[in-house]
Amino acid sequence: MKSKIGAYIAAGAFLALAVGAAQKKAPESVQERQLLDSFKGPELFRAYCATCHGKDAKGGGPMAGSLRIAPADLTRIAARNGGKFPFLQIQKIISGEQQSPATHGTREMPVWGPIFSEVSWDQDLGRVRIYSLAMYLEAIQVK
Repeated sequence: MKSKIGAYIAAGAFLALAVGAAQKKAPESVQERQLLDSFKGPELFRAYCATCHGKDAKGGGPMAGSLRIAPADLTRIAARNGGKFPFLQIQKIISGEQQSPATHGTREMPVWGPIFSEVSWDQDLGRVRIYSLAMYLEAIQVK
C-alpha cells in the first residue's frame, strides 16, 4: 500500500513539475517581444532611421524633403570608403562620439547614443543597439 501511495505522490510531483515547466515556456509577452525587437538592427532602422533615410536606406524617407541637406544613401557607405565598411566609425557617428564626414553637412542627424541608452535601464544596452544598427547597415551595402 505504501508503495502505491509513494508512486502516486511521485507521479503527482512529476505532473506538477511538467505543468509548471509548460507554463514557463508560454509565448513571450508583448513587452518581452518589444524589448527583444529593440535590439534588432532592422527594427532599429525602421524605428529611428527610415523616417529620413527611407525604408530602403537610400535617402528618400518621408522627412527627407523637409531637411536642408538630403539624407545620405546608407547602402553606399562602403562604396564611398573604397569598398570597405568603416564599422567602428559608423558606430561612433550613430552614438554621437564622432562628427559625420564633411559631406554630411551640419549635424542634422540626431545623436542616437544617449537615446538608445535611455530606452532601458542599462547604458550598455545602448551600445548593443548601436552595434546592431551598424551590423544591419553593413549587411545592406550595395556590392
